[in-house]
Amino acid sequence: MSVTTKTIDYEQGGQTYEGVLAMPAGTPKAVIVVAHAWGGLSDFEREKAELLAAWGYAGFAMDVYGKGKRGETNEECQALMEPLASNRKALQNRLELGLEVAKSESGVSAAAAIGFCFGGLSVLDMARINMDVEGVAAFHGLLGAPGNTDGAKIKAKLLVLHGWDDPMATPDDVMAFAKEMSAANADWQLHAYGATMHAFTNPGAQLPNFGMQYSAEADRRSFATCKDFLGELFK
Repeated sequence: MSVTTKTIDYEQGGQTYEGVLAMPAGTPKAVIVVAHAWGGLSDFEREKAELLAAWGYAGFAMDVYGKGKRGETNEECQALMEPLASNRKALQNRLELGLEVAKSESGVSAAAAIGFCFGGLSVLDMARINMDVEGVAAFHGLLGAPGNTDGAKIKAKLLVLHGWDDPMATPDDVMAFAKEMSAANADWQLHAYGATMHAFTNPGAQLPNFGMQYSAEADRRSFATCKDFLGELFK
């Protein structure tokens, strides 16, 4: 399927953000926003937007840090992520903006979201505050609750794709997440991959001592599951 891409600058509160929109030939089945990992918007997320377009969706790789704000080292990535990870309301506002831009630029109102690592946390928050999405899929995402959604009921469907040996989302974190989702009456599912660490979809993740390791099998399985999940949302 033919795919076209363009870069889109958008603004909020005097801050410019940069997103990438990938469009399929013909009318998209829906628009899927892609939330980036802790380093910021990169070729990885752009490629996922293009993959979504190849599946027949509009893919929009959004930005929550700001144009040109990207991390290279672990320390730089942590410094970019921490202000939003510790202020989830501010993060949620930026995610809401990205979703609005995705719908406007694609011309499609039906939407879902996928995210990776910090982006997994981001899309789970989109579901937690009931943004206008049909579902979200988190790949090796951080699972902790934001603290501003206690007692809320979740309307969107949730898919969590998780490496069981991920030190950033431990089995205790998984159990806490399960209790949170059940209390919210969510339609949720979790696929855990054994002997699999954090960042398992990223071929550049080769830091097993840091708990980050690419897994070709988990990568393949997780995207097959995600494709099926999106097909269920947008029949």
